Amino acid sequence: MEDKLPAFDSAFSIDCVIFGFEAGVLKILLIERNEEPFKDWHALPGSIIKQEESVDDAAERILYELTGLRDLHMEQFHTFGEVHRHPQGRVITVAYYALLRLTGQKELRPVTQFARKAFWHPINDLPKLAFDHSEIFNRSLNKVRRRLSYQPIAFELLPEKFTLTQLQVCYEAILNKKLDKRNFRKKMLSYGFLKPLPEKQKGVSYRAANLYKFDRRKYNKIFQSELS
Repeated sequence: MEDKLPAFDSAFSIDCVIFGFEAGVLKILLIERNEEPFKDWHALPGSIIKQEESVDDAAERILYELTGLRDLHMEQFHTFGEVHRHPQGRVITVAYYALLRLTGQKELRPVTQFARKAFWHPINDLPKLAFDHSEIFNRSLNKVRRRLSYQPIAFELLPEKFTLTQLQVCYEAILNKKLDKRNFRKKMLSYGFLKPLPEKQKGVSYRAANLYKFDRRKYNKIFQSELS
């Protein structure tokens, strides 16, 4: 969150929880703060909403200014309004989250002095974060885990073409537990929205596995039929 509050009793802010997946590790996007309070601390990308902004416009601007990322599809997931969550006054924050495919992503580069740098950090080794950002992160992770039980959101983290092993490792990273290989593959293939491709992995020292693609059109068709 930005540091200078408007001259009224309460201010509103945005905090962004952006997940990425790389080399079998689930990561979170953090910044290193360059201003008080919590100068030099790690934090979620967040700042104060300007009076002339909508909440969604503020989320897009704040993420870009603090990380250099733009055009992400982010969703609101919770509002945090504890009275003393900000040491300088009453700040109510609207939290957003997104899942980001890291393959081919551009370099992280803040364009404001409030962040010294932006970087990806493994979720299993997080330091204590500024403000109540550890609580915001934990709630967002629980949200992602709940959604994973009824929506195939893991595909948003994977490359366009992936193996069943890569898919399982992604699920395990999100859920923080091991899954039975045979049961997992049987379950995933039974859904009908995995499209097998006529190609295999390239550039691996072990036996190359078959590649698959998430068939979003097929999934939408299945989802709509279940609703009707």
